[in-house]
Amino acid sequence: MCMRTILIADDDASIRKLVSIHLQEASYVVIQAENGETALHKLEHETVDLAIVDVMMPVMDGYTLTEEIRKHFDIPVILLTAKGEINDKEKGYEAGTDDYLVKPFEPKELLFRIKALLRRYEKESHPVLTLGATTINKKSYEIKVENRVLLLPLKEFELLYLLASHPNQVFSRNHLIETVWGMDYEGDERTVDVHIKRLRDRFSSITNDFRIKTIRGIGYSIEAKR
Repeated sequence: MCMRTILIADDDASIRKLVSIHLQEASYVVIQAENGETALHKLEHETVDLAIVDVMMPVMDGYTLTEEIRKHFDIPVILLTAKGEINDKEKGYEAGTDDYLVKPFEPKELLFRIKALLRRYEKESHPVLTLGATTINKKSYEIKVENRVLLLPLKEFELLYLLASHPNQVFSRNHLIETVWGMDYEGDERTVDVHIKRLRDRFSSITNDFRIKTIRGIGYSIEAKR
């Protein structure tokens, strides 16, 4: 298994050391930078899979560094800050961060956020899925069944893409809700059932490349044609 490399940019040496210890214990390779300018230089000369960026740094702050990363590199960014105000979070997301963590934080939380982002970026780096003669293109949001092109409502597409990304893996309704609709979604699990029914109605009559299976009492999985 290829070891992932993570850049930690923070002017506080104790924070860099603490984060580095936990990352190395989790089998990550760690590169350190004491400010944004140094971090950019290291990004230009090293292959980095994810950047952890402190907001308040000399020379170049974390917001500016995040903007520069977005312009030149396709990697996830986690911003670290001592502030928890909503306007600081808004500024961070406008700069292009993928996630946000307020100091002090639990190292374990940082680790599971890193894992989640790396999984997401890995999946998005392979945007075209193939199930038999059916292709699902995450970049264009088109589904092609032989010579027929379909454009689905956004949530239906994302639900199908998630299931198709992991054939034969069972997803609970709750997991599907959190991933496709978000953790703040206030609807119930019946939303998933409704969208699954719509997907089945759309595809059952035009292809047998895959079928969406109901796993009783749990959720759904997609079974691809061999």
